[in-house]
Amino acid sequence: MRTQVGIIGAGPAGLLLAHLLHRAGVDAVVIEARDRAYVEGRIRAGLLEQGSVDTLTEAGLAARLHREGLAHDGMDLRFEGEHHRIDLAGLTGKRVTIYGQQEVVRDLIAQRLEDGLPLVFEAADVAVHDIGGSPRITWAGGALDCDFIAGCDGFHGICRGAIPADALTLHDRIYPFAWLGILAQAPPASHELIYARHADGFALATMRSETLSRMYIQCAPDEDLAQWSDARIWDALHTRLARAGLPSQVHEGPIIQKGVTAMRSFVAEPMRYGKLFLAGDAAHIVPPTGAKGMNLAIADVRVLARALDDACHGRGEALLDGYSATCLERIWQVQRFSWWMTQMLHRTDHGDGFEHRIQTAELRYVVGSEAARTTLAENYVGLPYAA
Repeated sequence: MRTQVGIIGAGPAGLLLAHLLHRAGVDAVVIEARDRAYVEGRIRAGLLEQGSVDTLTEAGLAARLHREGLAHDGMDLRFEGEHHRIDLAGLTGKRVTIYGQQEVVRDLIAQRLEDGLPLVFEAADVAVHDIGGSPRITWAGGALDCDFIAGCDGFHGICRGAIPADALTLHDRIYPFAWLGILAQAPPASHELIYARHADGFALATMRSETLSRMYIQCAPDEDLAQWSDARIWDALHTRLARAGLPSQVHEGPIIQKGVTAMRSFVAEPMRYGKLFLAGDAAHIVPPTGAKGMNLAIADVRVLARALDDACHGRGEALLDGYSATCLERIWQVQRFSWWMTQMLHRTDHGDGFEHRIQTAELRYVVGSEAARTTLAENYVGLPYAA
């Protein structure tokens, strides 16, 4: 019997799509190249928009999220030694929640296994065939005939590459800086996120729990981590997150993870070719400044699940035909916000006074104008979903 939907990739997009389809009575198989331990251990984004929390809650997947997630009603913008709180909840009526992507994935995997639904790990040599007609997925030791394929296999996955090059338009921007990120066994610097623009470069203080801090400092894309001792990292964080005349809020502790995150903006359009549909990082990448990666994937999946539900239950393919255009409208709005946050808070290689003054003026406008603060807050907590 032909399975209705084959899903490649066991990240949050693929697993959530499979769960939503199951609730709608649509059969799906999830195929993942990596093993379960790797998938559950990948440290990725850690901030959920209000709409993402609502989606997981409505899907019956948020029990642990509500117990362990850290809800935030605001954020802190710092520059020139000043600190300014942006009241997200007061400006929008919404909040954001810190809950690691790997935790979302663990919850989704646990639910799928509890439901006894097909989830294939360690599928080597995965390939897709006849995506314009009668789709088929093959891997070492297995094959799947299906009506539709969902490519949720990330930026480096196989699905986008299976689409003819002349059928895609690719938009790509590589930024001239990166983030050096650490995970440290230390209490967070603040109970809310801190975004800082400093003459030495950007810094961000966030957390994974009340005892685990996640912090970033701007660095070069080709940064040699060997040149960054723990002491140098802590010194940079103290400096860039400083408030004039006040003691440092940064708490030091053992650094248990260290790495460099590249910064890029990427969009592939359209997000459909024949019976293959791209979702999440397979179709788009945003710089992490706006905390949108996982949230954008969840937004894609909400649209795709509803469209596949209609198609698989004989209600027509109008929503599938509109999938790409519907998602891309939100994607470009999110790209704009992520780009805006990135260019406002990072030092470029120019290092000139003009750039510094412009960024400072932009930040002063944001913190001094209720309209500007509302614009930032509305985008940060998440734009409304498509009807």
